[in-house]
Amino acid sequence: MAAAARPESIPVGSRASAQDLRAAGEVAVRSAERLRARILERLSASQKAGAARTEALAALFPHTVLPAQTYEDLTAALLSGAHVLFFGPSGAGKTSLAKDLWELFPKEAWAVQGCPVLDHPLSIVDPDTADRFPPCPICRRRFAPEHDATRFDPRSIDASAVPAELVRLHEGFGFARLQGSSEVFPDHLTGNINLRRLEEIGDPMSPLVLEPGKLLQANRGMLLVDEIGKLPLGTQNVLLQALQEGTVTPAKTRESFPAEFLAVCTSNLSDLDNINDPLSDRLSSLHVGYNRHHADNRRIVTVGGGDRPFGFVPEILTDAGIRVIEAWRLRNSDDNPDIGEVGSNRTLIDVAARTSAIALLQGRSIPNPDDLKCGLIHAMRGRIRARSGESFQQNEKRVAEFVGQYLEPALKRSAGVYWCRFFRGPLKERDPDAQSLIGEGRRLTSDPKLAAQLHNEGELFPQFRGFAAWVGSIEHPPASLGNHAVALEEFRLLEQFSLFSCPEGVDDDASL
Repeated sequence: MAAAARPESIPVGSRASAQDLRAAGEVAVRSAERLRARILERLSASQKAGAARTEALAALFPHTVLPAQTYEDLTAALLSGAHVLFFGPSGAGKTSLAKDLWELFPKEAWAVQGCPVLDHPLSIVDPDTADRFPPCPICRRRFAPEHDATRFDPRSIDASAVPAELVRLHEGFGFARLQGSSEVFPDHLTGNINLRRLEEIGDPMSPLVLEPGKLLQANRGMLLVDEIGKLPLGTQNVLLQALQEGTVTPAKTRESFPAEFLAVCTSNLSDLDNINDPLSDRLSSLHVGYNRHHADNRRIVTVGGGDRPFGFVPEILTDAGIRVIEAWRLRNSDDNPDIGEVGSNRTLIDVAARTSAIALLQGRSIPNPDDLKCGLIHAMRGRIRARSGESFQQNEKRVAEFVGQYLEPALKRSAGVYWCRFFRGPLKERDPDAQSLIGEGRRLTSDPKLAAQLHNEGELFPQFRGFAAWVGSIEHPPASLGNHAVALEEFRLLEQFSLFSCPEGVDDDASL
């Protein structure tokens, strides 16, 4: 192994010894310290590439869209080494943010070969490291004279005889995820010794007799606890002990195992009071709420729908659907358990998928406003919590009435913003060119034979061709549709809802 080589530069699976690592200057550090180094490295690279501070912070969490201050607060908490609790309304992006954190976390780590909890090799041979990161009982027995754990002394261990392997942390080994519920008992976290397997094997040092719980599985990495407030108090106390002491004692054994990890927890607003105070004090709380800016919500649909298999939806319809959900958020409480998720980010993303699906069922490759209306009702209705048939029907009616009231204003605003972007951008507010475009568009949308000529090379309809090129550049329709077909649909929407008007003060972020 090259001296002072970074784990990222060495192939996973590489073998060495504790002596090799010590000679190369390897140092055992806490999980939070490793994450801190990764964050600083990424920020430095982004800033050297010319990214602004806010852009560099947001780039750390590519699958979430949050206010700049939330990124700032979270990054500061992580750099300080804190465990974190994301709280907020359901569907606001808490779990996605936690997953982004795990993707950011450095995965390569040196571990004692064969250790079920990934002890660092230097904890076997270096007294200072062993004090900070006590090795597990299995490794103490394995390397102690005559396998007597009471005689384990790092100063007397032959470092060349301690095998090390570069591993990549993954589920069950450096990463564990726990879904909070009343049925998660302490031994889910601590694990236990399988007595029957011990009797069969007869070797207490064998890793095969240990069934590591979630806390042991997370050792040297990250523990994600979804809905921590739903854990029973006894289970919360086990987690608290691990955060305080960095050790865990599995059931049916008197020996403690290391449990050093970064804890990332989430909670809905309604469960916050169920988190006991001492555990809450160990977590740095960050509110993750719905975005207030329309542009951010538009980005959520782009990011969240990137891997969804739904078809194409015109931008005016996509934008209008987002505005209806934003209007719902402003006028309804997040705390209502029956409808709390109707305005969630998941609903934002789902609207486009439902709209496209409904259009396809009707034999249309490009959705229209009626498809959007049905898509909104389907997506929002699907997020109603069904506690009883009567309450569901009442909330379903409430959703339908809301969509009926707010969809047309949303379409008018979205169409107006769309036209203004083109009028003030490519057209540079040239009214004669705008009038020429409107005239060409009306002829094309009223005469399919003329519209077919758009696919031919030529100088006919120059203004509309320019509009179609702009539509293609911002919407990227699939090749099966093409820019011209989508531009014709957008033109119809503009004529129906915007009246090609661009008054002063039109703001993308304005609420309904």
